[in-house]
Amino acid sequence: MEKGALLDGHFVLSSGLHSPKYLQCALALQEPEDAAHFGREIAKHFDANDFDTVASPAIGGLVIGFATALALGKRFIWTERQNGEMTLRRGFTMKDGERVLVVEDVITTGGSTRECIAALAAEGGRAVSAASIIDRSNGTADVGVPFVSLVSLKVPGYSADECPMCAAGIEATKPGSRNAAK
Repeated sequence: MEKGALLDGHFVLSSGLHSPKYLQCALALQEPEDAAHFGREIAKHFDANDFDTVASPAIGGLVIGFATALALGKRFIWTERQNGEMTLRRGFTMKDGERVLVVEDVITTGGSTRECIAALAAEGGRAVSAASIIDRSNGTADVGVPFVSLVSLKVPGYSADECPMCAAGIEATKPGSRNAAK
């Protein structure tokens, strides 16, 4: 399934960190059977009776969240940013105490997952677990609930003022979904 999803260069991640590697999961998920495969692999880590709904933060988590929900036979909803704040929109509602599995494509710091969890909680939902295809933190990201990933990597991430690529004058690109040029 080589799709050119692992990129080398100087990237600004959605977390704000800089990295010499970028994982463009959208490329890995562009073929429906590949997305379904990853969804089934995530689903293997969970008992569908432990939650009611699968949710993902838009936009990166949409395809894998849907594929996981399909594999588990669960409803799928998503959160998205409105005026810079993660929120539940598009008519989605939650029952008080509704148990949710939050699914992402890539987790670096866990920020988007935590924001998704907070948005669901504000509407009465209760995240019970989280999952991703890739964990860039190699297990150090704290999302506030038990978390599993299909692949755990330790990929360097630097603040802008400590970035060796910035210091070397290498131009950064921001390929992610937030404020991306492309």
